[in-house]
Amino acid sequence: MKRNTSCLSAIPPNTLVPYLRRFSRGHVLVIGDLMLDHYIWGAVSRISPEAPVPIVHVERESLRLGGAANVYNNVLSLGGQAEVCGVIGDDETGKLLLKELGSQRRLPPGIVLDASRPTTRKARIVAHSQQVVRYDVEQRQDISQSIARRILKHVDTRLNAISCIVISDYAKGVITPSLMEHVGRLARSRNIPIIVDPKVDHFPFYAGVTVITPNHTEAQQAAGLSGHDHDAIHDIGHLLRQKLGCEAVLVTRGEQGMSLCESHGSSLHIPTMARQVYDVTGAGDTVVSTLALAMSVGASIQDASILANYAAGVVVGQVGTASITRAQLKEAIQHSHE
Repeated sequence: MKRNTSCLSAIPPNTLVPYLRRFSRGHVLVIGDLMLDHYIWGAVSRISPEAPVPIVHVERESLRLGGAANVYNNVLSLGGQAEVCGVIGDDETGKLLLKELGSQRRLPPGIVLDASRPTTRKARIVAHSQQVVRYDVEQRQDISQSIARRILKHVDTRLNAISCIVISDYAKGVITPSLMEHVGRLARSRNIPIIVDPKVDHFPFYAGVTVITPNHTEAQQAAGLSGHDHDAIHDIGHLLRQKLGCEAVLVTRGEQGMSLCESHGSSLHIPTMARQVYDVTGAGDTVVSTLALAMSVGASIQDASILANYAAGVVVGQVGTASITRAQLKEAIQHSHE
């Protein structure tokens, strides 16, 4: 494969900041797996006499939105308009998740109650800013056809209002081949872009979407290729793009930044903007939400990817699932050029 790769040189803030001022016009619909992130914060001073494990003295607990709910929260935090579609169980975790979403009295449109499954909860015990253990409560089987139809019916009613769709796929059962096929058809009928934060086993589901945002490991596994340098990522990204028939593949590469592979055969390598990395939890949510919101207000895929890279650089410097504000993103852009 002929390679046409380039590395990003500095882009002046006056090219990117105007998009931020337009974020309030963007309207993103997030479809995917709703999760509640439960953090137990504490300190370790000794090892248990019962087993070779640390004893964590709990100091506080906190709840944060995770998965598709975190993407939704990031879009709002950036000043955009957002809606979310997904499934919760008839349980206490579901009630807590709705409370975090700001909806305590009734089920929001687009969120379906399924009493046959628990609401996904990821609990992390953190001591001295390091994860000690994580435990998950979840059910991964596909949602029923009747629940999928309810989600699709809601999506159909929102097409006139939204400017972009995000598929936040954590393989917890919401994103199925049938649902993706129908969402794709609905979006194409209105020329609405679809951005996907993917799972490897579900890659065949995403044919015809606008952009997918796999991390480096996911991209390698999906493509069946290996390699870490720019040329290898170019080959991996373009193989995935051709397989899926999408416009672009944005590969997130941790400390090496991101690589954008577009339909004209070129690749752009974007260096990381992170100053310190404390926790990558939720960074993919931040990338896809920033990318979608920027594209909603007219940014090219390339400019939107650069903005998403700045946003990721901010959130990985925070511990726990995090969101970013428009002011923080603007400061990060401007600070990088001082």
